[in-house]
Parts: sequence; structure tokens; C-alpha cells
Amino acid sequence: MNKGLLVFFTIFIVLLGGAIYYSTTIQSPFISLSNAVQNSYFNSIKSFSDGIDEHFHQQQRIQELTQKLEHYDKDHLLMQQLSSELNSIYKESNTTLKTDPNIQLVRTVSYVKFSDINKLWLQMKDFNSSKIYGLVYKDSIAGIAVSYENRPIALLNGDMKCTYAVYIGENSAPGIARGNNDGTIIVNFIPSWMPIKVGDEVVSSGLDKLFFKGMKVGKVTAIKTSQGYQVAVISPYYKSKEPRYFYLIKEVL
Repeated sequence: MNKGLLVFFTIFIVLLGGAIYYSTTIQSPFISLSNAVQNSYFNSIKSFSDGIDEHFHQQQRIQELTQKLEHYDKDHLLMQQLSSELNSIYKESNTTLKTDPNIQLVRTVSYVKFSDINKLWLQMKDFNSSKIYGLVYKDSIAGIAVSYENRPIALLNGDMKCTYAVYIGENSAPGIARGNNDGTIIVNFIPSWMPIKVGDEVVSSGLDKLFFKGMKVGKVTAIKTSQGYQVAVISPYYKSKEPRYFYLIKEVL
């Protein structure tokens, strides 16, 4: 490079640096640009930090609400059992009050078969394959839990193998409920001499030791007769399309 040209560029850079250093007018654009970059950087860092804090706060809040919901559902079942027992006390002076139902929260894993929405694998501790358990969602009966290939599965109300004992109406007409694969429940073996009507509420009787007395099942939508008994068609209360968890009644005391 030409020596004179090198000297010229050196002098020009020195003069430019001095002008920038000493001239407010020239400094201003550079300072503004620097400040804008710094502000953008710190705003991005703050936004990222706030996002992380908000995420963990929401996650913690969700966990807290989930735990509160679990306690609420369990307390609701306990209150319903107490109410059922207290009503029985008024009728039978020798009834023993029971206040500690053995209940466990269980989660669904997947459908046993994709073609059957009434059978679900369950995640459960201390599963006894020789027992049948009652399944409850909120305050309504959802089905039963049984063993299949030595693993727990849920048979929901729509499954024809899902059966349990119920009472119908004000006269507590007894019967055996089973699934019907069409969104309804059929109650068989209702004594013909006991009056029932459309609109009657159906609840668990507790006589099968799967559910305690008074758990909600559904309402009667139709009545017919068969082989000397009444048969009732029930519209169930439990109609969850996305079953996530149930309360499993391990023992009715």
C-alpha cells in the first residue's frame, strides 16, 4: 500500500475517533444505537425470566388445585356415605356408623381395545386380582374394576359385564344394574309388586359391598316386564368422554 495513503487513513481514523469522542452531535446516533441494543437485550432477558417464573408459578398452581380437587372429591364421597348411614340410623337403631371408607385414586392408562371405549387399563397400587372394586367419578358410579390378564381394568357402565346392586325410586325397589353397550343401563329383577316410574332416581344399594349405599347411578327412562319381573332402562349420570381418573372403593366397611 502507498505510504502516503496509509498515513492519510491513519490520520482520518484518529480524527474520526476524536470527533466521536468529543462531539455530542456525532456521539448521539452511536449512543442511541447502543442504548437501543442494550434495552432490547435486557427486555428480552426480563421477558424470558418472567416467562420462566410464570411457567413454574402456573405449574405449582395447577399441582395445588389438582391436590385440592382430589381432597374435595374424597371428602364429597365421605359426606355422601355419612349421609347414607345417618339416614339408615333413623330407620334402624342398631346401625353402626362408619366414617372411614377405604378409597384410592386410580388413573387410566389406555383403552384395552381401541374399538371398545368401555374397557380401560388402570394404574393401581396393591391390586388384588381376586376382588371386584367399585369405581366412582365425582359423586356418580362410573363402573367396576376387575382383573384381566392379572392387571386391573375398568369396566364402565356401558359394558355388559359391569353389574352391581341398586335401589330405584322412593320405595327403594331392588334390582341388578348392568351395562347395555348403547349408552344406557338396564336394571333387571325388579319385583313386580314394587311401584317404580319413569323419572325415578337410581342409586346403589350397597348390598353387593362394591359401593356404599346411596351413590348416584341415573334416572329411569323406560319400564317393561320380563319373566315376572320389571326391567328399567336407565340414563346414567356418568357420561365422561375423556376418562382420566376415578376413585376406587377398595372396601365397604
